[in-house]
Amino acid sequence: MYKQIIIVRKDLDITKGKIAAQVAHASISAYLKTEKKHPEYVSSWLEDGQKKIVLKIDTKQELLELFETIKNRITCALIKDAAHTQLKKPDITCLGIGPIPETEIDKFTSKYKLL
Repeated sequence: MYKQIIIVRKDLDITKGKIAAQVAHASISAYLKTEKKHPEYVSSWLEDGQKKIVLKIDTKQELLELFETIKNRITCALIKDAAHTQLKKPDITCLGIGPIPETEIDKFTSKYKLL
């Protein structure tokens, strides 16, 4: 089974709508990267119903540490908001991962809680 994980910082003061937009950016960005590197993962994921899980992470530092740990092992996309609406300055908001086999991603993300 394949899935996509999006991990959102919970220390940002943004609305639910803004979170939804950032999650959408992460999902599409990670999907496009994975499609180039592992088209077979994307095909299986699309056939299986496009499973997506949105998790939360405490801080930017923790998100960046996770990104550094997985970026050379798993296809992922770090999302930075441009600060046109709610944030005062551009900042990293979330991380999109995969779609990839569940067994690969769960090694790195199973400790995080649902958003």
